[in-house]
Amino acid sequence: QVQLVESGGGLVQAGGSLRLSCAFSGRFFSTYTIGWFRQTPGKEREFVAGISWSGGNTYYTDTLKGRFTISRDNAKNTAYLQMNSLKPEDTAVYYCAAQSDGTIYTSTYRYYFWGQGTQVTVSS
Repeated sequence: QVQLVESGGGLVQAGGSLRLSCAFSGRFFSTYTIGWFRQTPGKEREFVAGISWSGGNTYYTDTLKGRFTISRDNAKNTAYLQMNSLKPEDTAVYYCAAQSDGTIYTSTYRYYFWGQGTQVTVSS
């Protein structure tokens, strides 16, 4: 059974940084593609970034490219999302998700497993 647990969220001032972690428990983490998504009240969950099983391929939503960096450490069964130059509009609950189809999908329905989310709040 796969479980994902996000951590690292919190309150930060605009312009600051946070690093989110996604701890994977279960077998064969290195075979899963990991995606990060975020959601604000009343809005659909949106794709932020994804990383292939090996870490060799990454994909970002255009508006976040250059500020956010996704990475993974397969030896530690953990994926990360480094967020720099944070803005108030980055305030959301951030979720990590996993699927083993091999492609970095941007749609939520493609992901089988989800964490519970971690709140990120950016103050102005």
